[in-house]
Amino acid sequence: MKAVRLHHYGEMPLLEEVAEPGITSQYDVIVRVGGAGLCRTDLHIMEGNFKESSGVSLPYILGHENAGWVHEIGSAVSNVAVGDTVIVHPQMSCGFCRACRAGNDMHCSRAEFSGMSVDGGMAQLLKTSARAVVKLEPTFAPQDIAALADAGLTAYHAIKKAVPQLYPGAKVVVIGAGGLGHIGIQCLKALTPAEIIVVDRVPEALELAKGWGADYTVYTSGNQVAKVKEITAGQGAEAIIDFVGEGSALADGVAMLRRAGNYYMVGYGGKLQVPTSDMIATEINFIGNLVGTYNDLVELMTLTAQGKVKLHTTFYPLAAAREAFQDLASGNLRGRGILIPEWP
Repeated sequence: MKAVRLHHYGEMPLLEEVAEPGITSQYDVIVRVGGAGLCRTDLHIMEGNFKESSGVSLPYILGHENAGWVHEIGSAVSNVAVGDTVIVHPQMSCGFCRACRAGNDMHCSRAEFSGMSVDGGMAQLLKTSARAVVKLEPTFAPQDIAALADAGLTAYHAIKKAVPQLYPGAKVVVIGAGGLGHIGIQCLKALTPAEIIVVDRVPEALELAKGWGADYTVYTSGNQVAKVKEITAGQGAEAIIDFVGEGSALADGVAMLRRAGNYYMVGYGGKLQVPTSDMIATEINFIGNLVGTYNDLVELMTLTAQGKVKLHTTFYPLAAAREAFQDLASGNLRGRGILIPEWP
């Protein structure tokens, strides 16, 4: 089969022929990939940022945002059948450890992560497990929803945590209206009555944000903190959802947060520097977000089926993976990029 594999850190992956994955466990599921999303995490993987923590050996297949159709199943798989349309949770969890028993499967002690610690889905076929596949109605087109497996799931996971704090009249700031941010805005609109303030440096993204549910948009021109303070009557927002997590976004976000507010970190790459005395004096909280649980993904797909969450996507054939990664790295990709494997 054809697959996009990373051979060396610091270099682009290659499209090449590799052996098809096979069933080796009774709970294995082989998925015929209909769409594989591109993520900034893929760029970080290519740069070697996770080479120590992932434990993976090169070369291997990239891709952790995947959807398609069940191609083959192990003898004990009962939740899906061959031909079913599925979206694939990126993490294969064991189901037996304390985290899994608590429904917090993102912290499974024996997890494997597609496209990071094991082969991913930028290929014609993906090997995963029965615990990782969410069965969908056949009306779903895999290429249209593949990015929800990580970008959508991560955004939803953070928004779901913020929901109890976002009462009618509350203000929430979304920093970054790109690939994750545009999903987060829609999730906020679907789940909360809060007023949504979107901050971004791209005017086109802000214009799109209005259609996704933003009540206010603020262009990053140097006075963005003052603008948010003005919108919030000088108090700051009850919650910040930071989809950037680096550069000036961190200091801006902290300055936009009101007393006893919560700062939800989704984007990463920077360093948070806040005096502990300020945290104590204002009772502000910083909350990390790691992808999301299986149930989060099920709930997100329900919102998608209801028409409350839609992806802004750009499609590429699998053979154009290099071009797609270049577009992502240069910032020329709006929304999410999706690789579509070609089949005879």
